[in-house]
Amino acid sequence: MSSATATTQSAKAHARSQATVAPAPTAPEGISELTWAESVPGGSYTSAVLARGTRLRLLDVDGSACAHLLLYRAEAPWERLNTADTVKVPWQAYLGAGHPLLSDQGRVLATIVDDTSGRHDALCGTTSTSTNTAKYGVSGPHSAAPAGRELFTLAAAKHGLQPRDVAPSLSFFHGVTVGADGALTSTGSAGPGRSVDLLIHLPVIVLLANTAHPLDPRPEYPTTSLDVLAWRATEELLQLTNTEPEYQRAVTNTENAWKAAAQ
Repeated sequence: MSSATATTQSAKAHARSQATVAPAPTAPEGISELTWAESVPGGSYTSAVLARGTRLRLLDVDGSACAHLLLYRAEAPWERLNTADTVKVPWQAYLGAGHPLLSDQGRVLATIVDDTSGRHDALCGTTSTSTNTAKYGVSGPHSAAPAGRELFTLAAAKHGLQPRDVAPSLSFFHGVTVGADGALTSTGSAGPGRSVDLLIHLPVIVLLANTAHPLDPRPEYPTTSLDVLAWRATEELLQLTNTEPEYQRAVTNTENAWKAAAQ
C-alpha cells in the first residue's frame, strides 16, 4: 500500500483528488449539440460508445497531449482496430487526412477526415508498467506516471473487455519517423491547439489514454490536457474524398456489414 492511501483518511483524500473534473470543452462554431465533451488531464483516460456517423475531434490543448487510441466494434467487440492493417492496406505508415483506421476484418472503423497536427504514430503503441518504471521511477494508474496499457486496461473493463483485449494502439500528437536503417525517431508535437478529426463508420467503443509516448525524450512525465468532442455528422459518410482502391474496397466491406446488421 502506498503512503498516499495507507490510512482511511489519506485514501479518502487521494480518491477525492482523483475526482477533480476539468471544465468540458465547448462546441466548435456551427455545431449546436455535442454527443461527447470532455477534458482529459495528462495521465488519465476516458471511453465512450459512439454511433455510426459521429465526428470525433481530439484537441491537443497545450501542446503535450498524446492521445493513444483503441477502437472496438460496439456490437461485436471481437472485431477491433488492427494497427498493422491500418498501415499495410493503405500503403502508408504515416497517419493523416484520408487515412482509414481498419479493423481485423478489413472494415473501416473510422477515417481521419481532418488533421492540423501531422504528428502521429502507428508503429510504437503505448507505454507499459515496465517502461514507465524504468524511465520515470514509478508507474500505476494513480501514480505520477501512469502507463498507457494500465489506463487502457481500466477503460476496457468498463465495457466488459479483458486485459487480453488491449491490442496495439495508435498515438496522436506525438510524431515518429522511420529512418533508412529502420530506426525510429521521435519528432514530438506540432504545438498547442492542433486537432485531428475522425469520422466513425460503424458503432464503436472508443478507448483513449492520454499518456506519454514511449519515445518521448523528456526525462519527466510531460503529458498535458486532451479535449475530446463528438457530434453527429452522418451526412459526411457520403462525402468521403479518398478515392484509392484499397480504401474504397474497405468502405464497401463496411457498408455491406452495416446493411446486414440493420436487417
